Amino acid sequence: MSEKLQPNNIRGELKAAGLRFGIVVSRFNSFITERLLAGTLDALERAGTEAKQIDVVRVPGSFELPIAAKKLGQSGKYDAVVAVGCILRGETTHFEYISSEVARGIQLAQMDTGVPMIFCVLTCDTLEQAIHRAGLKSGNKGFEAGLAALEMANLSRKLSLADTSARRGRGRSGRR
Repeated sequence: MSEKLQPNNIRGELKAAGLRFGIVVSRFNSFITERLLAGTLDALERAGTEAKQIDVVRVPGSFELPIAAKKLGQSGKYDAVVAVGCILRGETTHFEYISSEVARGIQLAQMDTGVPMIFCVLTCDTLEQAIHRAGLKSGNKGFEAGLAALEMANLSRKLSLADTSARRGRGRSGRR
């Protein structure tokens, strides 16, 4: 009888040592985004992050989050970027266009730069829903984003180290 297969599990830790974080925050709906930012900072601080490891960039609205996040990622200074915004449904289709493009833009920034981009943009039907997600009833999604940034920054480093080691082991032929 063979032993059960035990794969090698690679995970990111919730440690801040040696990491740098960029946080891009929308000023639009600041009543919500400031609460989300506070939650993100709380999670990072609880993991041992110091103020000098974090830069906060403010942009006018959620539509501007992707370009600022991409520029942070391209700078090479950050191990993870958190994009914080709040888009509330109105009476027109504007909500759908903005929500979709912000999500797409942040994903493209992540793929283009290779830097983990954490999506902390609330897309809610009502202000009450947003308030609940920013710390009232449903926890604080900003705190969850801070934890995701820690985990993904650490995981990304591990995967980069594993990739570098694998390339060294292949030699000139590209094979092991």
